[in-house]
Amino acid sequence: MLIDYQKVNIYQDDVCVLRDVDFHVNEGEFIYIIGKVGSGKSSLLKTTYCELDVDEAAKAEVLGRNLVGLRRKEIPALRREMGIVFQNFQLLHDRTVNGNMQFVLKATGWKDKQERVERIDEVLDAVGMKDKKSKMPHELSGGEQQRVAIARALLNRPKIIVADEPTGNLDPETASNIISLLKGIAAQGTAIVMTTHNIPMLDKFPGTVYRCKDGAFTDVTQDYNKLDLSEESQTGSGEDD
Repeated sequence: MLIDYQKVNIYQDDVCVLRDVDFHVNEGEFIYIIGKVGSGKSSLLKTTYCELDVDEAAKAEVLGRNLVGLRRKEIPALRREMGIVFQNFQLLHDRTVNGNMQFVLKATGWKDKQERVERIDEVLDAVGMKDKKSKMPHELSGGEQQRVAIARALLNRPKIIVADEPTGNLDPETASNIISLLKGIAAQGTAIVMTTHNIPMLDKFPGTVYRCKDGAFTDVTQDYNKLDLSEESQTGSGEDD
């Protein structure tokens, strides 16, 4: 099991936003987390890669590591086994697409130059961005930047990708292309966990669905299409939930 949460309490600014979370992720799963702004979706994701601490839990494991009491020096190794797609892309704007990829690989111990070149070409080709290798981030559209962000998340062959609103602020066609890309990645065995406000996408690309609401984290896979779409589709300002 890649993620095993049992009775986890999640805090944001000393406020408990989710209580008694039971959350389990296995290889190749495609998981949506939905809910209104401020319901705890982003906070939950942040606990998986230790941007937020887990202090209260019966069990909180990610990739075999116990998050409760995990030492700071152990966090980089955990993150190297994960792919993280941030809401605002977080590309380095002072270097090209290739430069962004090189930075990550060098930082995570890829010493052989040819191996780096081959891996970069492989992931950029997978997301249809190989021909944009020499472009700067500001020369790319929002959808293209998101594809680069996904390629970056794939570099270290992660077992799991967590993505915070990967279709936020994208037009419907581009959003559909991004989700289709992520579904293809999941089909190859990498688990995908993503937050979204794009409820209609759940019908087009089915997966396991959890809802954050009133401090509760609930599996609503069987009835998510019966939810009040006007409530669940409320969009925010892009700030963390």
